[in-house]
Amino acid sequence: MVCALGAAVCFGTATVLQAVAARAAGAGGGGEAALLLRAVRQWRYVAGLALDGLGFVLQIVALRSVPIYAVGAALASSLAVTAVVAARLLRVRLSGAEWAAVAVVCAGLAMLGVASGTEGDLGGPEALKWVMLGVAVGVLLLGLAGGRLSGRWRGPVLGLGAGFGFGVVEVAVRLIDSLAPSSLLTHPATYALLIGGGAAFLCLTSALQRGSVTTATAAMVIGETVGPALVGVVWLGDRTREGLEWLAVLGFLVAVVGALGLARFGEAPASGGEAAGEGAERATGAEASR
Repeated sequence: MVCALGAAVCFGTATVLQAVAARAAGAGGGGEAALLLRAVRQWRYVAGLALDGLGFVLQIVALRSVPIYAVGAALASSLAVTAVVAARLLRVRLSGAEWAAVAVVCAGLAMLGVASGTEGDLGGPEALKWVMLGVAVGVLLLGLAGGRLSGRWRGPVLGLGAGFGFGVVEVAVRLIDSLAPSSLLTHPATYALLIGGGAAFLCLTSALQRGSVTTATAAMVIGETVGPALVGVVWLGDRTREGLEWLAVLGFLVAVVGALGLARFGEAPASGGEAAGEGAERATGAEASR
């Protein structure tokens, strides 16, 4: 659980650092490639990438030790980290309701920490790894077709797709039973993990470029928490401490609801003045997400 919370801190802090760097780099004009080249020259962007890498490693360690439902809720809490870091570093003004949402997330995670048992020891049905690969490919197709979506459905559909992609990553990590190169290269879950993660970022980038940050992020939180949690409980044997099932369910719901209340921080604002009401102009979706 400590690793899961550490991953949330890494992802949440990286969001602020990368958003600031990407928007500062955007002042020079040019296309996406030029923007990326300018961004990687800034220490904040590099530091954000390093934190993302560390967060991913901590996420994998957590998924190999803690039930998926606990890890998923902890990762959703990265929005609370982003909100707090933005409030301190960027002097973003959080409303009373948003501070309350931060407290709700913390309370939910505390309940999960008390109630969570060890990860399940079941490998799931043989078809599950192929289902995950199929879902990953479906999310990729959705991301590639995302530019054709328009109107009010663009944000929630692509955000939910991104959530499913990140959810595939969570499940796939549990399905990989050996880290030997020969096993990794022949295991469908390996490709599900790679395709699902890439497709999730593609969907989220498209959603943030032309849609509502709040709507897309809220849909993503639902997609990456509820589905994987059910897979972990139903097929992978995830359980709680004896007699604390109710507390785990309550903690999961409280943490996710709190994260939804902070969905506008799916993309960190560029400055305190701009953040008082809504997120600032988006420089790029990938740099400002997670």
